[in-house]
This record gives sequence, C-alpha cells and structure tokens, in this order.
Amino acid sequence: MTEAVIQAQDVSKIFPTRKGILSALEIFSLDVHKGEVVCIVGASGCGKSTFLNIVAGFIPPTRGRVLLEGKEIQGVEPRCGMIFQNYALFPWMTVLENVAFGPRLKGVSTKRRHEQAHRWIAMVGLEGFENAYPGELSGGMQQRVALSRVLANEPDVLLCDEPFAALDAMTRQIMQQELLHIVHKSQKTVLFITHSIDEALILSDRLVVMSARPGRVKAIYKNDLPRPRILDMQLTDRFIELKREVWELVQEEVIGSMTAPRLG
Repeated sequence: MTEAVIQAQDVSKIFPTRKGILSALEIFSLDVHKGEVVCIVGASGCGKSTFLNIVAGFIPPTRGRVLLEGKEIQGVEPRCGMIFQNYALFPWMTVLENVAFGPRLKGVSTKRRHEQAHRWIAMVGLEGFENAYPGELSGGMQQRVALSRVLANEPDVLLCDEPFAALDAMTRQIMQQELLHIVHKSQKTVLFITHSIDEALILSDRLVVMSARPGRVKAIYKNDLPRPRILDMQLTDRFIELKREVWELVQEEVIGSMTAPRLG
C-alpha cells in the first residue's frame, strides 16, 4: 500500500445552533492513499460534505486533526482542488478564462496559463469551445469546464462533492468515465462524495459507508471490480452483490437518521 496522503485522525465536528448543538462528525478516522479513489456514501446529513470541507481547510475540526502529506491542515489548502455539485463558473468569463483563472491568481504568465488551460480543456473534450461562455454550454459541458479549472491549478488531491448529481443519467455516466480517464493519466488522489452506490462502485478503489449523524466510519469495502469499468459491469453478479451489501448498510443508517434527534 502506498503512503497515506490524507489522514483523518479521530475527527469530530460540532456546530452551535440557536436550538442547541449539532454533532456532524464523531471520532471519524480514515486514510486515503496516493493515487487512490475513495468514495464516501451515507444517509443525507451524515457529515459527508462536512468532512470534505474540513479536508479542504474551509472549516476546522472541533476535535481531532486531518493531515495532508504528513502536515496538519490549518487553513484553506492549496494542494486540494474542490469540485462542487453546482458548477461555480464565472458567467462573464469564457471557458478559457475560467480555466486559466487559478493560474492567473498565482501570477502565471498569460502565455503559460493559456497553454495550461488549453491542455486541460482538450483533456476533458472541449476543444473548440474555448471562447464560449458558460451560459452557452450544457450542464455536462459546464461540469467539464469546472473539472478542467480545478485541474489547471495542479492540485495533489481532488475533492469531489457530488459533482455529477445534477446531470442526466447518460451525461453522468460519460463524466464518470471522463474522471476515471483523467485520474488514470494524472495519478491524482481523489476523495469523492456521492449518494449513488452505483457511482461509488464504478469510480472507487475503496468505498466508505458512513453512519447516520454524527458521522462515523461504519464500513470500508475494497472494491475488487476489475478495471476498466465499462457500463456492462453493472450487470455482473459481483457488482450486484457489492451493491446489495452496501445498500443494506446504507438503508440501516437512512432509517436511523429518520428517527434520530436532529439537535442535542
């Protein structure tokens, strides 16, 4: 096993509210290794996105710590690139300008940042759309721009917060294959949040099932489905077996989350 790039050590997160406190995560521990795709699934509100935001450095843990390449995360982490469900593109900028925005902030020369942007735009299959504006693109194309914009910053880790959830089923499958292709070529480490067990099984090297809030690691599956993972794989006995096992665990937590108190 390669070295751990992300190490979450007994992480807990409590949010104060007007009605009390909300415990989002409790003693959550997880290692993510270099070049690995780890998908996290769980009931709504179980703390998946909270954990991702802690890794990104957007919010601190209440207790415990998260290490990135051996150093504790203590602020917004430039070595991580976040891809959100909403595309978060600048509507007044072209595709090229959106993708080149991060390198521009870093002071990269116009020539160099445009070279980087063109490379990533080509990698996500958007050659010819460099001068288009986000409003002129489909949802799937906008998400490709969002992905290439993150990659242009050359992060060590991709943090994905349900990035394909708003896409139609066909576009979603295409984007899943696109992400796998890019990850294979770039050897990026990926932490991916999803509600879809099918998506997690297609993408992941390991699959983490979280408990209902407060979120803990309920189970970790090593995904032994062979690569490349073509769509026909979803019809195989092993895929169905894994999906059933994971769904049974998630279902327990979904039912538990419906009966658990919201504040305490």
